[in-house]
Amino acid sequence: MKSGKNGLYEDLKRQILTMELDPDEDLDEVVLGERYGVSRTPVREIIRRLEGEGYVEIRENRGARVAPMNHSTLRNFFLVAPMVYAAIGRLAVQNFKPRQMTQLKDTQERFRTAAGSKDAPSMVLENNRFHEIMGEMSGNVYLQPSLGRLLIDHARIGHTFFRPRNEDMEKRLRVAVEHHDAFIAAIAAHDEDAVVDLVFEHWELSRENMEMFIAPQGLKADALVDGPAKLQMEKLS
Repeated sequence: MKSGKNGLYEDLKRQILTMELDPDEDLDEVVLGERYGVSRTPVREIIRRLEGEGYVEIRENRGARVAPMNHSTLRNFFLVAPMVYAAIGRLAVQNFKPRQMTQLKDTQERFRTAAGSKDAPSMVLENNRFHEIMGEMSGNVYLQPSLGRLLIDHARIGHTFFRPRNEDMEKRLRVAVEHHDAFIAAIAAHDEDAVVDLVFEHWELSRENMEMFIAPQGLKADALVDGPAKLQMEKLS
């Protein structure tokens, strides 16, 4: 565990993404300050920063808590995630910088290593970073915050994906690694259509696993992928 403001910021993000801190869990400013060796003022600054990024919710007169996940947030997640991911993919192809491609490749290698060693927390973090970099490649100030918020819940909802319980889930994880390689190749080739096709394949892969555990009853994401989300992206293209 790192100390100081930066350590507090990075550790809280990591613990939220990997579900070490549960949704709705209260955050005690005094305890955090003592643990990281900082006063309450910088603790509050970090919590406000995390609130702006979607990790934390601050309630008047009740303090801060980890961002909740409920029926409404899950429904909205499943409705908009594929549309945002596809739009990010198209813009990434159009706007990526060479240094970002290097970062994407390096992150993929760390993800591959974590997958090979079945290091679930590292897989969660490296997968999250992979898609963050695609957001940075897009260069779009409107979409990037939306992507960031989606990735928080994608990591939390889909954490079971990185803890495969059977051979089928292990196979899905291997396919996810292959998808990342394909993303890199398609972006490098400036192939927007291939990237968008991969977005929906990659989404379907993780969606099926997530839906087994938490999809709201009556809200089947396959209808969203093949229906409104994909139709909307076809209109945008």
